[in-house]
Amino acid sequence: MVVRQIEGKLAVNQASTVSKHYLNRELSLLAFHRRVLAMAEDESLPLLERLRFLCISSANLDEFFEVRVAVIKKKISLGITTTGVDQADPRALLKTVRERVREMVDSQYRLLNEALIPALAEENIRFLRRIQWNDAQREWLRTYMRERILPVVTPLSIDPAHPFPRIANKNLHFIVCLHGKDAFGRSHRYALIPIPRTLPRLVLLPEKLTAGGAVFVFLSSVIHAFVGELFPGLTVEGCYQFRVTRDTELYIDEEEMEDLKRELQGRLQQERRYGKAMRLEVADNCPQEVADYLCARLHVEQADLFQVNGPVNLHRLASVYDEVARPDLKYPAFTPAIPARLVGKADLFAVLRRGDVLLHHPYDAFSPVVGLLQQAADDPNVLAIRQTLYRTASRSAIADALVRAARNGKEVSAVIELRARFDEADNIQLAERLHEAGVHVVYGVVGFKTHAKLLLIVRQEGDQIRRYVHLSTGNYHEVTTRFYTDIGLMSADQALGEDVQRLFHQLTGLGHAFKLRKLIQAPFDLHPFLLSSIRREADLARQGQPGRIIARMNGLEDPEIIDALYAASQAGVKIDLIIRGICCLRPGVPGLSANIRVRSVLGRFLEHSRVFYFGNGGQAQVYASSADWLIRNLHRRVEVAFPILNRNLKRQVIRESLRYYLRDNSGAWELQADGEYRRVKPRRGQAFSAQARLLAGRSG
Repeated sequence: MVVRQIEGKLAVNQASTVSKHYLNRELSLLAFHRRVLAMAEDESLPLLERLRFLCISSANLDEFFEVRVAVIKKKISLGITTTGVDQADPRALLKTVRERVREMVDSQYRLLNEALIPALAEENIRFLRRIQWNDAQREWLRTYMRERILPVVTPLSIDPAHPFPRIANKNLHFIVCLHGKDAFGRSHRYALIPIPRTLPRLVLLPEKLTAGGAVFVFLSSVIHAFVGELFPGLTVEGCYQFRVTRDTELYIDEEEMEDLKRELQGRLQQERRYGKAMRLEVADNCPQEVADYLCARLHVEQADLFQVNGPVNLHRLASVYDEVARPDLKYPAFTPAIPARLVGKADLFAVLRRGDVLLHHPYDAFSPVVGLLQQAADDPNVLAIRQTLYRTASRSAIADALVRAARNGKEVSAVIELRARFDEADNIQLAERLHEAGVHVVYGVVGFKTHAKLLLIVRQEGDQIRRYVHLSTGNYHEVTTRFYTDIGLMSADQALGEDVQRLFHQLTGLGHAFKLRKLIQAPFDLHPFLLSSIRREADLARQGQPGRIIARMNGLEDPEIIDALYAASQAGVKIDLIIRGICCLRPGVPGLSANIRVRSVLGRFLEHSRVFYFGNGGQAQVYASSADWLIRNLHRRVEVAFPILNRNLKRQVIRESLRYYLRDNSGAWELQADGEYRRVKPRRGQAFSAQARLLAGRSG
């Protein structure tokens, strides 16, 4: 009921604020995916990094179809005539999306075939086609087919006794055209070959069969060459790879269920793997008759058929990056730094009692966070540990420490968000492991995803209780902290500790929202706080004082926030927004948003930090947060914004997370008033990269 009330309120707000000055969410997201592809097209980047960006752009499009296209089509099926803050018609939007996606897919394969593969060949990293195999290579690959592929694949004939099988989401398949009769006298027109995910899509030839370098053969080439061995006595007239992308949204009415974990476990297999088909990819040599047959069987519209000149899943090329030991074709290796205050310090509690510690990942190591949790697990004076977990591997140092703490007799609680998209299965496994160890496991709040990143350690020190906290903009995931930029704060501040404790009581128990002293919480206070802060800057500007807002996030969509920013711009507030992905605001519109500049910075690391700066009449406020300025974050999630109060740390955050990114002219794009992004080009000899500067600063 609560969720329905909020959605109703949002619908009213959107209807009252909608104007031509909103950009479409889906098209903005596609524009971000196109910027990622532009990284692959950038010849100044290391070659294998360009290939990696191509793979990322392919994975991004997969998720776009699984989620965003699925939502558009669902609205069409429900007869909804407008969607989003821009009130776009779903049918017209779907037509535009298809056109732009097709242009992007054409660019992906053109880049692969005409630029990356030839450039890799020059570096002696080659992809051999069947016509290029010599006799020794052919025999080795025939043996590979017989020993590695045939034992694990299951050819499926299609006839009245064997109807068209269920095709799982994003699994590689081959459709084989046959002629003749089998051992039982049956005639077959088509058969399918599902390829297990365990089989590598690229086969690396042994060095003895090559003239040096790394030589790969696509699995599809091996299947095509020897597919006849799967159908003895029949004539193979054609063999074509294909892949279907399905709707992966889990539509669950949480208010009508008794056990969220059991409900998710039951639906993951069915809805995620076998949801409605959104897209069909086939090889471009596939005859139209066969493509039409697949479309009919999979219930895919012709407009969602993509015939591609290469492998149907470009993301599988990512294995080349790992298998080729060519550091000269990759970004230089680096070792994350340990903040000076922590170097050589075994007692992290003692360090935090002397003052806060800021961590800027991946430039600063994540190991101090793990070390703090491990120390707490073994410290006899630690009474309790509480942590939120959104995306965390079930087998990780974080999970191990929580298990050890529980077995050491600590009171350990974990708020695990089971509905973290595409991590549901991992989170269920993590929940079960922690539960078996004696951890109190809860799954958050019905109707609201728990997205806040919180760690609380309660310790007995003499005759008093002291609380230690870690708050972050990013997940407790040891792998992604090496690739995502995020801000983390470790503190013994008692007001922060009491706030975090109240939040955990709110998440695990019942009752009204607590009054917090320093933290700002969604869905209760964060949205009003942001509106109030923006309006305060506008009031200052109207009084002739300088108004200033700098905000960095992954997405901006909330219509009330956008309207407040427009009003602040008209009042004279200078506004800089650093938004990696979705942005529904139009900057630079005369009379509306002339004082607003929006830029997106892409680079080696995924920009994930959320940092908000308000000038506040010379008494600047700086907050870091788990929340973007999206409707879902501000109204349908449990989020936290935390202040950076220490003067030196505040200066560090302003410099490293904001100023550097406003100076960046190497990986920056600026959003234009018409919704298009323009690459920022450095003047001669004045190139500046925020990420490169931060790397140099840590290594220096």
